[in-house]
Amino acid sequence: MTRDRFLRHLEAMPLAAILRGIVPSEVEPIGEALVDAGFRIIEVPLNSPRALRSIAKLAKRFGDSVLIGAGTVTRDTEVYSVASAGGRLIVSPHTDPAVVAATRNVRMVSIPGFLTPTEAFTAVNAGADALKLFPASAVHPALVQGLEAVLPDVPVLPVGGIDASSMAPWWAAGARGFGVGGSLYTPGDTADDVRPRAVAMVAELTRLREGA
Repeated sequence: MTRDRFLRHLEAMPLAAILRGIVPSEVEPIGEALVDAGFRIIEVPLNSPRALRSIAKLAKRFGDSVLIGAGTVTRDTEVYSVASAGGRLIVSPHTDPAVVAATRNVRMVSIPGFLTPTEAFTAVNAGADALKLFPASAVHPALVQGLEAVLPDVPVLPVGGIDASSMAPWWAAGARGFGVGGSLYTPGDTADDVRPRAVAMVAELTRLREGA
């Protein structure tokens, strides 16, 4: 998965679904509900039950039409397990150059987490394709606005506490997308539970983009 292909997915719909806690038996119908709503990026955190199995099922179901990968990747060795399962995206809660290097080694998309400008530059210099601002709930959108001046070509995606009602100030500050987790899916939810939330988020982001 090249950076250009990742950016096309992000441009198609700048929302990444975070399915923390999902189990393999649930993942396909929920994935279909998300894709039907417009999502094109889905991650399964590795601290979910049998996460690699869920990633493999999503990768087989959607192929290259959706960017499937893993979240909460904290060690470089985990990158290779995700690649073997068919994932093409590695998302971390932190900045670890070794994880970024392993991700680039297998030609996958790297989105490490950061909270400070120093971490952001460390991630970019290691080869990150985009940056996950985490936890976004701990900072102000002005952080994104400030970074945009010095990292104009690197997409910043706030994650943590994001829902349809909180996107607008981040988007106005220069965010290029969002990771959405608990406001979209919590363990035990069905596809019918997830679908209206996904539709509402897509509608709000579409409104923000059209207003830009």
